[in-house]
Amino acid sequence: MLNLRQNNLIRYFQMSNRKVTIVPPEKFSDLTISEPKTKAVGMPAITSSIKHIADEMGMAKGFKLLNKMNQQDGFDCPGCAWPDPEKPSALGEYCENGAKAIAEEATDKRITASFFSKNSVEHLSEQTDYYIGKLGRLTEPMYLPKGSSHYQPISWDDAFTKIGDKLNTLNSPNEAAFYTSGRTSNEAAYMYQLMARQFGTNNLPDCSNMCHESSGAGLSATVGIGKGSVTLNDLHEAELIIVMGQNPGTNHPRMLSALEKCKKNGGTIVTVNPLNEAGTNTFVDPQSPLAMLTGGTKLEDLFLQVKINGDVALLKAAMILMLEAEEKNPNSVFDHNFIKEHCENYDELIAHLKSSDYNEAVKDSGISDKKVRTFAQLLITKRKTIICWAMGITQHKNGVENVQEIVNVLLLKGSIGKPGAGTCPVRGHSNVQGDRTMGIWEKPKEPFLKKLDERFQFTAPREHGYDVVETIKAMDEKKLKMFIGLGGNFISATPDSQFTGEAMQKCDLTVQISTKLNRGHLVTGQEAIILPCISRSETDIQKSGKQFVTVENSMGVVHKSTGSLAPASANLKSEHAIIAGIAKATLKNSSTNWDDMIDNYDVVRSHIEGTITGFDNYNTKVRVAGGFSLPNGSRTRAFTTPDKKAHFTVNNLPKEKIAADNFIMMTIRTHDQYNTTIYGMDDRYRGITNERRVILMNPSDMKKKGFKQEQVVNLTSHFNGEERKANNFKVVSYNIPEGCIASYFPETNVLVPLNSVAKKSNTPASKFVEVSIQTK
Repeated sequence: MLNLRQNNLIRYFQMSNRKVTIVPPEKFSDLTISEPKTKAVGMPAITSSIKHIADEMGMAKGFKLLNKMNQQDGFDCPGCAWPDPEKPSALGEYCENGAKAIAEEATDKRITASFFSKNSVEHLSEQTDYYIGKLGRLTEPMYLPKGSSHYQPISWDDAFTKIGDKLNTLNSPNEAAFYTSGRTSNEAAYMYQLMARQFGTNNLPDCSNMCHESSGAGLSATVGIGKGSVTLNDLHEAELIIVMGQNPGTNHPRMLSALEKCKKNGGTIVTVNPLNEAGTNTFVDPQSPLAMLTGGTKLEDLFLQVKINGDVALLKAAMILMLEAEEKNPNSVFDHNFIKEHCENYDELIAHLKSSDYNEAVKDSGISDKKVRTFAQLLITKRKTIICWAMGITQHKNGVENVQEIVNVLLLKGSIGKPGAGTCPVRGHSNVQGDRTMGIWEKPKEPFLKKLDERFQFTAPREHGYDVVETIKAMDEKKLKMFIGLGGNFISATPDSQFTGEAMQKCDLTVQISTKLNRGHLVTGQEAIILPCISRSETDIQKSGKQFVTVENSMGVVHKSTGSLAPASANLKSEHAIIAGIAKATLKNSSTNWDDMIDNYDVVRSHIEGTITGFDNYNTKVRVAGGFSLPNGSRTRAFTTPDKKAHFTVNNLPKEKIAADNFIMMTIRTHDQYNTTIYGMDDRYRGITNERRVILMNPSDMKKKGFKQEQVVNLTSHFNGEERKANNFKVVSYNIPEGCIASYFPETNVLVPLNSVAKKSNTPASKFVEVSIQTK
């Protein structure tokens, strides 16, 4: 067999008489380039929102739905996990990308059995992810037989039976994997992990494995909890907010309102990123006529354009300067009372800083000495500091160390566990944090498993399961024979696309619980089943009446979400009913009453209360407007590490070496996408219209390579002697550090090596990929 990881010019892979396209087609659209924007939101965001709503569902239905989104009597946005204010705006509590997300979810377009009879999986797989995503809502269960090219209808009972029979014929429960996407509710996630563990496996990979796993590992090791410590009010009160490796204007637009409040309260904002994004530059509040007239609020006071993965170097250089200032004027910079009472390993960090080379750190950061000193002076003088971060920090081999270095800075200042200060990992997907709280984790802790044992009268498996990367490897090695996905688009979200797709095709049966069609329904096992579910915005009626679900936002607040739309089809089931249907068809000896959990979701919440810390009086507290906050030791300085102390760590400068003529590539999103969902073909803030197959490149690098604007090139990634290829990209001149390029995912996920992962967290290093560039 050909090694397609080394030569994936071959785009097809034969399996069971089906020949599907794994990697999105290398087709061009009509690219238009303009100057990048310096302001975010405002009238263009309003216009874009209206267009997407009108195209997908019409204005009357759309605005009625938007007025329910992120409201206390409505449903939680299916997009990001940014928290809602205590008093949601009467004008609406949503952003442009939230409007796009709900337009996609509540679209009037439908996919029926007739559609599948006319369109083979081969044909559909040849289309772009954008085209596939725009086809509409799934409406009935579908089955793809072995050797067939067309899905065909299947009844719910037959689907459950087929899934249960297959699970029960596996040689071991560990031959199945149960993947979870972040949009799943707390109740469904809890039922899902319970089903998997009663079946006998901890193979519960989830989307967090690919994004904030490094945050969880780094924070757990240093402050005892893998969640951020701040609240929304803390952001308003902060004296200094540092936004690192994050593009809130596109990925978390409602965060801009919090940054604006910080600015109006006298705070200072620093952004650290290889790209100068419009969202952190100037925010034009679309709900303020004055802001629309005057041009909005300037947010960032200092922009630090680090090289890709220059963050540890920048923070280390700043801490060296902070130490110098502290030694010149003792007790003026560091919070020694906090350090003495609450921290360990302070002396080790200070010794490390004293032995570190400031000039080397400055050089590795890519920032000028002058700007590093300006940054350090802010850290020296400000007492209440928050550091926010996202994938630009976590998706590196040293992603965990990046997070730990952030914690070092905050601990030195005593800026954890007090108002206006703390850690703020900004989660990307709504309820991804809640899923982990519910037990969606391949490495569960013993106290949780013991509570499951006691409440449900079984013995949960103790052996750790597979995370995402390990799942892909296990499928390739045929150790996994069955894959069930609760939401998500596994094929497009994961690294090493060609290899991942081929591995998936080695499964006997793949099952997807979904609202819309994606590439994961086309690149399948020998058999495949699609189980369509209702969405978060739709009404969920069970035997006891109308149900609500709960979610946990990025700051640990649990609140209710109640859909109001009629379901897209009468033949849809809730995620809870689908999970229970699979469980009943599989777990013949289970004493768990799955029907009770479907009939009334209060029953599920009672089980959660009985097995997970922090959910006392769950059904009562979650019915209070705004919900409730989960316990968080780092928020109160009651650190939950084994010794009850926060820990300083020593993190060396990353020293990744690449070939002289090669570049460091990071994958990014456009403004017209959310994760793998492609809303449109534009990247408005970056001035790129009607094209996704581009690479952003420094003008000096273009000149050295002899490249012209829009020149078509091919990309080859290099890792441990392996090569992966992606062809047909247009070069776009852009303000990015020399030696660095940026490109959109999922188009360039094919270049991300499966084995290039973060130490300790095993997160794919999608923000640091060594590539060479070839002309056509």
